[in-house]
Amino acid sequence: MAQDDTFGTSAALGEGGTGIEPLASQVISVLCERQTVTVAGVRQIALDYLGRALLSKSGFDPACVLDELRGFRLTSDVIVDLYIPQAAVQLGDQWMCSDVSFADVTIGALRLQSLLAEASNGLVWAGQAPRDALEALIVVPEGEQHFLGASVVAAQLRRAGCDVSLAISETAEQIKTRVSVDKPDMVLMSCARIDALALVVKTVKQIQAAADPVPVLAIGGPLRGNLEEIRKQTGVDLVTNVATEVVGFCAKRKRALGLQ
Repeated sequence: MAQDDTFGTSAALGEGGTGIEPLASQVISVLCERQTVTVAGVRQIALDYLGRALLSKSGFDPACVLDELRGFRLTSDVIVDLYIPQAAVQLGDQWMCSDVSFADVTIGALRLQSLLAEASNGLVWAGQAPRDALEALIVVPEGEQHFLGASVVAAQLRRAGCDVSLAISETAEQIKTRVSVDKPDMVLMSCARIDALALVVKTVKQIQAAADPVPVLAIGGPLRGNLEEIRKQTGVDLVTNVATEVVGFCAKRKRALGLQ
């Protein structure tokens, strides 16, 4: 006789039941929970896979890992924008809880960087004419070491059609010179520590004094605290971790000034 319920019910076991059906139901329930989308917008089962790959002792092939992630029906955009940053956060949390060593975190971060490069090859860049492309400079100040986040932002901006340059651990004077010569439309500074804001303030003042016109200035990163107060303290236009917000703000300003 045909049955409608694929997995059966516990009642169908009767007294002679083997207990296999309840076990199967439990497994299915766990799998469903792992498919649930987290607050950060990622599926836990896919993030767990990436986390295991980053800590694997048997090596890491970014192309193979990328193929596996796509097997979860993830696009390159989503992998770059969500899964790579969340995997980095997860690595940091594991280190803070002493679940992994600093060496593991370092290797994991390098592997994420290679995965980012591999995934970026499949991104679709906005087809703007070179003369219309907004120019962006991403700054990782002296003493900061979160290069992965800056690389993710660079990929997002390029996908939005921007021409992107990176300045890693350059002095405020070097940044001022670069801005004076290259004249970017926006400067995005990445900052992870509140005590590094003093250097950001110095850099902002140098740019404002030397640039004509002054580019849109933004700061992002894993900062904590009152974002509006940070904006006022540093003198930037925006405090945000959303690259497209900076692009939109910059495009709107250029239109208002009749430059676009």
